[in-house]
Order: sequence, then C-alpha cells, then structure tokens
Amino acid sequence: MSDLKKLGVEVLSMSVDSIYTHKIWQEEELSKMVEGGFPFPMLSDAGGKVGQVYGVYDEDAGVENRGRFIIDPDGVIQAIEILTPSVGRNDAELFRQVQAFQLVRASKGKEATPAAWQPGEPTLKPGPDLVGKVWQVWKPK
Repeated sequence: MSDLKKLGVEVLSMSVDSIYTHKIWQEEELSKMVEGGFPFPMLSDAGGKVGQVYGVYDEDAGVENRGRFIIDPDGVIQAIEILTPSVGRNDAELFRQVQAFQLVRASKGKEATPAAWQPGEPTLKPGPDLVGKVWQVWKPK
C-alpha cells in the first residue's frame, strides 16, 4: 500500500457485503493475513448497484466478481480486470500498469509503452516516423 501511495494512487475496495460483515472480516481474517489489517477503505455495495454499472455484479448469485479498475485523475477508466473469485490478482501487473499510464499521461501522449514494458525501459514515440518501423525501435526480449 505504501508503494501505491508513493505513486499517488487512491485505493478503494467494494463488495455487496454489509459494513458489519466487512468489520468482522477485517477483525477475524484480514488482520491475521495483513499486518495492521486492510490498509484502505472497504465500501459496501448492498444490492450491487455500483457493481451493475461496472459490469461485475452477478445477479443470480447476488455477488460481485473481483474487478480492478484503474481510473485516471479525470475520472476516465483506463484499465479493467475482472476475475472469477477462484483466480488471484497480480500486484506486480497493477504497479506496471499504473506506472505506464502515469508515464503516458505525463508525456501528454508523446510516449507510449509497448507490450510487456517495465518502468525504466525504452518507450515508443508515436507518430508518422514510427509507422512501419516499430520493429526497429522495440525489440521484445
């Protein structure tokens, strides 16, 4: 969480569970798995209204699938990842994506990150000069 804060990221979690269920989950489960407990707010989406808007609410089961949404400072969704409950997420990929979006935003679109880009690696400079020459600039490992 401290690494996300260093990047200026605000994290919220949400589920259809009540705030009381979140409290018990925090005290009985999360506090034993994560030192200090859950380090960001847990919001209740009773009835799944927010989950419906984001496409993660399973009405038949009355639950929300795990979704991760990267939303830029203008409120625009830049990335979506939706996983079934049995598949875990990858924090390293979250960090990579956030850093890529931040780099592109800071460059005002003058830089792009190629597939599998990692922070510190070369970026692409979109424009007519790059057309047909990406292979010369970007050489995947």
